[in-house]
Amino acid sequence: MQEASKKEAKLIGIAMIAGLIIGLILYSTGYSDLASYLKPIGTIFIRLLKMVIIPLVLSSIFMAMYNLGTPEALGSMGRKAVGYYFVTTAFAVFLGLIFVNLINPGVGMGAALQDKAGLDGLSEVMAQKVTQSKGLYQTIIDVLINAIPSNPFEAMATSTVLQVIVFAIMFGIVALYMPKKAAPVVSFMESLEAMTLKLTHVVMKLAPLGIFVLMIDIMAKTGFGAIESLSKYMATVIIGLGCHAILLMFIASWRLKKSPLFILKSLSAPLLTAFSTSSSAATLPITMTTVEENLGVRKDTAKFVLPLGATINMDGTALYESVAAIFIAQVYGINLDIGQQIVIFMTASLAAIGAAAIPGAGLITMSIVLGAVGLPIEGIGLILAVDRILDMFRTTVNVFGDCVGTIVVDSMMDKSEFSDRVDKPVIDG
Repeated sequence: MQEASKKEAKLIGIAMIAGLIIGLILYSTGYSDLASYLKPIGTIFIRLLKMVIIPLVLSSIFMAMYNLGTPEALGSMGRKAVGYYFVTTAFAVFLGLIFVNLINPGVGMGAALQDKAGLDGLSEVMAQKVTQSKGLYQTIIDVLINAIPSNPFEAMATSTVLQVIVFAIMFGIVALYMPKKAAPVVSFMESLEAMTLKLTHVVMKLAPLGIFVLMIDIMAKTGFGAIESLSKYMATVIIGLGCHAILLMFIASWRLKKSPLFILKSLSAPLLTAFSTSSSAATLPITMTTVEENLGVRKDTAKFVLPLGATINMDGTALYESVAAIFIAQVYGINLDIGQQIVIFMTASLAAIGAAAIPGAGLITMSIVLGAVGLPIEGIGLILAVDRILDMFRTTVNVFGDCVGTIVVDSMMDKSEFSDRVDKPVIDG
């Protein structure tokens, strides 16, 4: 399986580079419209990946809960995973604030960039997505309330992953205490998980073609025009993401006792997929199989920690939001004091938890961060031109952070905490 994964990763890498080159050629020659004829292939690929997300998350989380053996083991893993994710997300935001204050990408850009961004023409679609300003307290409350599904079937139908995770955790815990009556459900979930993983492997055969087309579409539309005008802002975000990724790399190397090069090679398939699709959710099925097959992470750990991470661990998104908020303030000539930057730090950390694992979700939660310190929400228009490109980088860091979190949690779990399902608490008559 490892050899197959390496071959798959190489094909994806080749497809991504080829798509980038062809996309730039189409943009520079004025034939960008040709990319629209190929785009449906990329759309179909992403939809096929998303198709397996809900059944995979539901079955894998449920089986992870059931196989842990006791709620105590679940609590141990849950505390380690959530604690690690919160610490790394907070550090990512802090890193973003440091770089944006050192580089000052928005200072001196002023009215010229505002005119070039066309703030008055902010699209109706974006205007509808932008939410009202929220305080820090309300952000926390909303995250907690929205995590609980009022209807689990509706949550599945609308792909509200966090709510599906909460339901699967609760359902799995109940199965722990009712093993006899839960046996048919457990059998169904086990089969569903196996079939979904098999389907994922089949879908991944189309990955090189899908990623090739997606890269052509992105580069044919953007080219280098927007990159030139916002190069300093983009550089700030990418430098911050790069430094955070290096930190994560050393953490993974330390806990796994493997070289950084080995880890990068092992995770190349999910990282390249994340880069090209800009979706943590779409990459999740690939990530789950990769960490088990290539890095030796225990299945029960991967099944619990990765779906949780894809939902609440958004290191790249959190860092990007802190940089973008300060950048917008600098362009408008608004000076933010230490207190306001602390509010950005806390709000970006929490808002990232509520960000959907889909392309462009960071723009929606960005309005929460801007509103928390009274910055104009219309400022989002300043960064729209390059957001799709930066989304690729921050999603890659999001997925890498999930993988490293799984490695760390797995290395912290004692073997005795994993049950072989021989001794289960039985309370159902």
